[in-house]
Amino acid sequence: MAPTPVQFQTVKVANRDLQQNVLATGKLDAVRKVDVGAQVSGQLEKLYVEIGDQVKQGQLLAMIDPQQAQNQIKEVEATLQDLNAQLGQAKAELQLAAVTLRRQQDLAKLQAVSRQDLDQASTALAVKKAQVETINAQINKTKASLDTANINLDYTKISAPMDGDVVQITTLQGQTVIAAQQAPNILTLADMSTMLVNAQVSEADVIHLKPGMKASFTVLGDPEKRFDGVLKDIQPTPEKVNDAIFYSARFEVPNPDRLLRLQMTAQVSIQLANVPQAMVIPLSALGDELGTNRYQVAVLKDGKEEKREVTIGIRNNVDAQVISGLNVGDEIIVSRGGTEEA
Repeated sequence: MAPTPVQFQTVKVANRDLQQNVLATGKLDAVRKVDVGAQVSGQLEKLYVEIGDQVKQGQLLAMIDPQQAQNQIKEVEATLQDLNAQLGQAKAELQLAAVTLRRQQDLAKLQAVSRQDLDQASTALAVKKAQVETINAQINKTKASLDTANINLDYTKISAPMDGDVVQITTLQGQTVIAAQQAPNILTLADMSTMLVNAQVSEADVIHLKPGMKASFTVLGDPEKRFDGVLKDIQPTPEKVNDAIFYSARFEVPNPDRLLRLQMTAQVSIQLANVPQAMVIPLSALGDELGTNRYQVAVLKDGKEEKREVTIGIRNNVDAQVISGLNVGDEIIVSRGGTEEA
């Protein structure tokens, strides 16, 4: 009994756009994120915002009890007033010492005073000048202290350093903050108008990446919507996850509709190469490897199987570009059925 003919499953060589991509998983973050802290110590008297609020640069966010800063200003102002009074008295005494010296000098010309009296008058004038200079120096120092006290009063008003969303509140109203060594954090602002994608790329793929490559991603909530960007940089320091090494490839995307949020998971695709209308065959059609980018392919011609050598270019997980060895329309064998007795 004659065997039935072998059944071939074929696909035709076709032209279509082909991309070679690196796939990765990433997380979304804000391009700009700022911790807003307090530069003076005291009780957080008022907190004017809540998580999720959108704020403008310069907007008042919180207030620290200003009483201590106000008292400091009053104390310094009182000291300054006292020094100004001392300065007035010292200037009057300086003027009197100058008049006394001139009188002594006039009398000395007439030999009506002793040399000792003249020296004492001269010394008294020098002492009064020194007293005026000392008080002036104290006044300048006190004015600087007053400027500092006024600045500290301004620091009790905590304003937004930029436009953004309140994404975290660290200190609650009524709590005491202590700004002894570093500014304690009150809240965190993030500019959500532009998002930063941190894609974790394996060490095997990262060597193919460079800034300027096209990148895109989707999120779990809307896998049909694609967000596009351009690769900004690849961080030099790797991250080790279960003995695997990953590098962070970063790119920015606009977020005008506020669809994207912090820490969303991104399914990232970074384009390594793109060939418009490439001659394409499935990867499953590639047979034995004959050399670098050279493979054996089975072609169905006039009902018979024919072996050909092809050279391929870029590839992805599904298709490969054919550089030579095939023509558009050729039928490529991708699988075979067995023979059976009739």
